[in-house]
Amino acid sequence: MTVYLLHLSQPLNRGVARNGKPLQAGHYLGFTDDLVGRILDHQEGKGARFTQVCLERGIRWSLARVWEGDQADRTFERKLKNSKHGPRLCPICNPENALEQMKLECVQ
Repeated sequence: MTVYLLHLSQPLNRGVARNGKPLQAGHYLGFTDDLVGRILDHQEGKGARFTQVCLERGIRWSLARVWEGDQADRTFERKLKNSKHGPRLCPICNPENALEQMKLECVQ
């Protein structure tokens, strides 16, 4: 099982919040049993609607991080998504903090 983080080349505008603030996303977290196949699906516009919209709008993305093994299940993916800390987990956005996070995961 694999949980993965995609980093977008630019934020994806997703509308406007009730307070008038624009809603943007710069990362996508996903779960799969076949990482290579799932990445190919995303590249071809057959993956999640989120990555389809990125493709339609010309927003590029890159695979930023991967979690594998027994811990990398749907529960773990949901925990990461609910934390709303994509940039904090992303080694492209935050290389120092991401390195510390990886060290902590190795110890646990």
